[in-house]
Amino acid sequence: MESSTKVATPYHPQTSGQVEVSNRQIKAILEKTVSFTRKGLDCHLPVEVEYKALWAVKMLNFDIKAAQERRVMNLFELEEIRMNAYENSMIYKMRTKAAHDKLIRLKDFKVGDSVLLFNSKLRLFPGKLRSKWSGPFKIHEVLPTDHSLCSTKRGKNSQ
Repeated sequence: MESSTKVATPYHPQTSGQVEVSNRQIKAILEKTVSFTRKGLDCHLPVEVEYKALWAVKMLNFDIKAAQERRVMNLFELEEIRMNAYENSMIYKMRTKAAHDKLIRLKDFKVGDSVLLFNSKLRLFPGKLRSKWSGPFKIHEVLPTDHSLCSTKRGKNSQ
């Protein structure tokens, strides 16, 4: 049996669980010193912990009007970014359509041409290698709506 272990370094305490153990110990000490309702929790925190959290308190004590203006500006910027993304997606779609349309060939059929018919409704277990094309058929008449009349092998007309 082969096994490998993670080597914990002092610079990465998450691998050894040291942070979780320390937090559990601090929590146990605070639970013993604070009342059951936890009302005195902030009175029992050491000064070092309070000092490290001072930046968060400073960030919360800000001017409401300035924060509102900043939020409105951020919303306008977000709307502008959304509109730019929408425009870029439309440009991408138009370019993709133009590239696709270049590859499409126009099919001009004339009377007497031989054509194959694609059977798009072939669904009943056609098999992996079975062809969906049938024919060849001869064109008898070309209609103005890009349809054409073909004759089958038995001589019947089909559209």
